[in-house]
Amino acid sequence: MSGFSPDYPGAEVRVSPNFGARREGMRPDCVILHYTGMETGAAAENWLCASESEVSAHYLVHEDGRVVQMVRESDRAWHAGRASWKGLSDVNSFSIGVEIVNPGPLAGFPDFPDAQIEAVAALCRDVCARHGIAPERVLAHSDVAPGRKIDPGERFPWARLAGLGVGHHVEPAPVQGGRFLSLGDRGEPVEAFQSMLSLYGYGLEINGLFDEETRAAVEAFQRHFRPARVDGVADRSTIETLHRLLRALPSIAA
Repeated sequence: MSGFSPDYPGAEVRVSPNFGARREGMRPDCVILHYTGMETGAAAENWLCASESEVSAHYLVHEDGRVVQMVRESDRAWHAGRASWKGLSDVNSFSIGVEIVNPGPLAGFPDFPDAQIEAVAALCRDVCARHGIAPERVLAHSDVAPGRKIDPGERFPWARLAGLGVGHHVEPAPVQGGRFLSLGDRGEPVEAFQSMLSLYGYGLEINGLFDEETRAAVEAFQRHFRPARVDGVADRSTIETLHRLLRALPSIAA
């Protein structure tokens, strides 16, 4: 492909060769946010457009707010890898991938510039409006790949993004003492908590055992929705925040 017209008005186009057809007639109904985790935006853009990398995304948002589209929204970009949400794997076939330039752990998790977050919000609003994507379907890479990925990280300003009209957000319950569930616990309370995580969308086995898979899902949940402490322990704050999110879902509230 030599080029295409951008789906998002104002986006620059730089074609990546790393894409294919969405499988089984799937259409985009989810947005996955990533950070690039590379030293510079130029390096990330080059890597996402290099055939040998075998990775890509639909969009890249630079620190100054510049948006580059690399894969058409109708095509399947290679951004999520091994992942699942709401019981479905092949997340790439039902999602739009947005890479946000940020070095992450390479530079101590620097803040995301205002211009960049405003550009991410504008892009996501447009994508969600055109595809009818619900707020709760704007997710972190870490949400769909717990234990394997941590991006865009606990420093990503999800609350600000929600204030700009993107994503599903509730005020997290304050971190405090009280009863908690952690690695090795088992029984009905663990099973009930696993069921709530699964109901929201996280992929884990509901087996009544707080195993490593459950701990990874809890860390992913905290990283997105309760970032004050990311430790994989289902404390009172984590459980209450999850309750608040579920109550705020249209399908649950109805």
